[in-house]
Amino acid sequence: KALGQVNTIISGQCRDKGIQYECRVDGNVRDNYIGDDMKLRQVMINILGNAVKFTPEGGKVTFTVEETARFEGRSTLKFVISDTGIGMSREFLPKLFDAFAQEDSSSTSRYGSTGLGMPITKSIVELMNGHIEVESEKGAGTTFTVTVTLLDAEEKKENDVPGDIAPHEMCVLVIDDDLVACEHAQLVLGQVGVSCETALSGAEGLEMTKLRHARREPYNLILVDWKMPGMDGVETTKKIREAVGEETPVIILTSYNWDDIEEEARSAGVDSFVAKPLFAGTVMDEFKEAFRTKKKRLAEETADLAGRRVLLAEDVDVNAEIMMMVLSMREMDVDRAENGKIAVAMFSEREPGYYDAILMDMRMPEMDGLEATRCIRSLDRPDAGTIPIIALTANAFDEDVQRSLQAGLNAHLSKPVEPEILFKTLEGLL
Repeated sequence: KALGQVNTIISGQCRDKGIQYECRVDGNVRDNYIGDDMKLRQVMINILGNAVKFTPEGGKVTFTVEETARFEGRSTLKFVISDTGIGMSREFLPKLFDAFAQEDSSSTSRYGSTGLGMPITKSIVELMNGHIEVESEKGAGTTFTVTVTLLDAEEKKENDVPGDIAPHEMCVLVIDDDLVACEHAQLVLGQVGVSCETALSGAEGLEMTKLRHARREPYNLILVDWKMPGMDGVETTKKIREAVGEETPVIILTSYNWDDIEEEARSAGVDSFVAKPLFAGTVMDEFKEAFRTKKKRLAEETADLAGRRVLLAEDVDVNAEIMMMVLSMREMDVDRAENGKIAVAMFSEREPGYYDAILMDMRMPEMDGLEATRCIRSLDRPDAGTIPIIALTANAFDEDVQRSLQAGLNAHLSKPVEPEILFKTLEGLL
């Protein structure tokens, strides 16, 4: 939590100044340790704040964390902060931890002094029985290394994932244009037994999600980076929801404050947000909460369509199988007709009100969808003119939609049909 708060503050400062910010956490670093998080947070913010302060626009600040030793209930953590800023001469380094230290008037007029931050930082580190070192070269940047030893916290077992899913049975998709971030996610999630697949763009992640969904092996969780080129995390989530529906929780990963996009992101289908760097415990906690909330909401929505009986007219076996699988997601009963002529016969043979809706493919042998719809609408029975009939077609041109409506169809969906759009259409018509 402390590291996430530091990242949110510093990433915002870097963004405002036009500086690149990178945070790397070694896979051995655990979620929790016992120590004074307030003091440690102050140390990191002081050093990182100065790194931002003395790095010009276009520069870079890098923050890495690793666990270097573990022995008898204690662990040593090393924090390294590097920048490409103005740097310091060797002669000035011994004075760095003096109050309001400054190397020369030119740097002070442009960047200001180090203030009280550095002497306070050194004092805090020493109070924590830690050590601080600095390396720098004039014009070539600065690197601070802080080591502290903390007590080990009790390991939290991630074996209580909701929905009867054990971590080793989970498969998570991480979508991030940063390859190192993807590899880090695989390492961190792997430590709690979670399988992880990665995609380096929103488009790639969308295709992987569609493929898993088509194989009836959907991801248990999708983690998507907010800021990516081409298609950002919010747009990627929106496309995923349109393609495979709302069932899989989607969590946005970001180093930035998400207040400005939270409303838009949730409207797009985002369930939660997690600050970078990624920790398995944080992800699992957010997953559990998103799972519970989503399960409750989907249960309420499912009640609207559960038990409804649909007549599906589709001549292609694969298409019919996929559509029946999609409808079963909302617990609907499906009868299939292999062509329009059979669909008319099946509808005619059942008592009025037996079917709640008809999904009608437009291109079928024997009798196409338009002709079958006209036949059904002309039948002398009370539900012939009122039963919702939805066109399924590969054509999405305006004239095709108009022809469908003129034939008596209520709605027109383009193939491949997106589950969420299908469900919303059925809910609206029923």
